[in-house]
Amino acid sequence: MTPAPVGFDLDMTLIDSRAAILASFAGVAAETGVAIDPAGVDRRLGIKLEDELAHWMPPEAIEPAVAVYRTYYLRLAGPLTRLLPGARESLAAVRAAGARVIVVTAKLEATARLSLDALGLVPDAVFGGVHGPEKATVLTSVGAAVYVGDTPADMAAAVTASARAVGVATGSFTGDELRVAGAADILTSLRDFSALYQSLTT
Repeated sequence: MTPAPVGFDLDMTLIDSRAAILASFAGVAAETGVAIDPAGVDRRLGIKLEDELAHWMPPEAIEPAVAVYRTYYLRLAGPLTRLLPGARESLAAVRAAGARVIVVTAKLEATARLSLDALGLVPDAVFGGVHGPEKATVLTSVGAAVYVGDTPADMAAAVTASARAVGVATGSFTGDELRVAGAADILTSLRDFSALYQSLTT
């Protein structure tokens, strides 16, 4: 039998996009005159862009700010994004077992693919623009057996979808916070994922 797909979050799970994200929000602040605290953005890394902007500005200002952000991010994502350790090997381990690699992210699909392409990561499918319960819906629809992410919302989505929740503490949340949210396994980095996945499939 073909193993069930394995899902991965993108930002701060497979890629370190923190610098590009924070620099893009700084660009929004400079162009709109709205004060945006980088520490506040950093604490919530992984949510939708529109939801983050809602913390800083009124509803009518969000759509123009999204356009400003994306102008900056498209320019900065390449030079300021790096692959997290173990990411490439993790995808290879899933493929070696005969399973599909699925990326499920709050980023728009086009933006997610931009980052993936720049770093040479090639998943079998990308589902963008989803967060929290929306991720659970995607994971359920593809029958994912495992979902790997760096936020409590990722862990809750995996649990809701009856997928094994694997927390990787490379983002803004600790292993303990991920465990409380439902993580069955906690990794300090994706360097440890290949061995864990092999143990789950043999």
